[in-house]
Amino acid sequence: DGPTYPFYYPHFDVEEKFPPTQIFEHTDPGSRADPAKPHLLTANTTTKDITSYIGTEITGVQISELSKEGLDELALYAAQRKLLIFRDQDFKDLSPDRQIEIAKHFGPIQRHPTSGNVKGYPEFHVVYRDPEHDEFRNYRGGNRANGTSWHSDISYEKQPPGTTFFFILDQPETGGDTLFLSQAEAYKRLSPEFQKRLEGLRAVHSAIEQAEFSKKRGGPVRREPVETEHPLVRVHPVTGEKALYVNQGFTRRIVGYKQEESEYLLKFLYDHISKGADFHVRATYRPGTVVVWDNRLTAHSATLDFENTIRRHAVRLTPQAEVPIPA
Repeated sequence: DGPTYPFYYPHFDVEEKFPPTQIFEHTDPGSRADPAKPHLLTANTTTKDITSYIGTEITGVQISELSKEGLDELALYAAQRKLLIFRDQDFKDLSPDRQIEIAKHFGPIQRHPTSGNVKGYPEFHVVYRDPEHDEFRNYRGGNRANGTSWHSDISYEKQPPGTTFFFILDQPETGGDTLFLSQAEAYKRLSPEFQKRLEGLRAVHSAIEQAEFSKKRGGPVRREPVETEHPLVRVHPVTGEKALYVNQGFTRRIVGYKQEESEYLLKFLYDHISKGADFHVRATYRPGTVVVWDNRLTAHSATLDFENTIRRHAVRLTPQAEVPIPA
């Protein structure tokens, strides 16, 4: 049958256009949070850390019922734990306006230049796969041994995302998880001398390949693709934690390096990130799951571990944050 939530079926309008993004002042909500988190971690809240470095599963609290203070604490907790998996949420059954209102607490919501959105609501980034729609596999290329593709969302933006929301509408009974890793722990695993070598370097993050793919398949390019320089090592504005900020999805070259030098160093970093299973986790979904993560401190990948005869339907709200702060 059709999607359980047809309102969120991906919409592509090639005539839809957005102006270039503008720089804005951003204060992270986590900077206002009470470190004890009394509005988020109440007596009814149960938490379970998945690993020491990344990931906490949370039950007994509804994101939709959090006060402004509770949302501030959520931002801080996401920065500290990198990934939060909220169970048994009513989030998917809220009105779209209310969903957007909650996400906007964390920053202006990015409107994606090429992905499916919701008609009349370009704030929603729709992730959809069924027997007739498999754009992820097409984007990564059909001639691949696996579908793992580590990335940090829209890192090509001048002000990439911070606290990000992702909720499931339809899912397979098994599979369809998301892999996450801590870019902060990946940085810490490097030697002090190598850390110093990376600090101060900048890399170019590009939207061009994504735009060209959309154009080639007859999809929209709602905003002209940009290329933006970001630090290889960035600092979180609230926790002060340092993290690698490179990803195979959008990072293209290191500024000031010759091509071979850039490719060699980036390949080492990509291998280091992808092979670091001891700072990876796997986010699993069930009805009512909402995943919240800090894009500044993590990378993630979808997993193509189920047949495309099964529908997987999810939605992302992507608030933008500060211009990355260099280490």
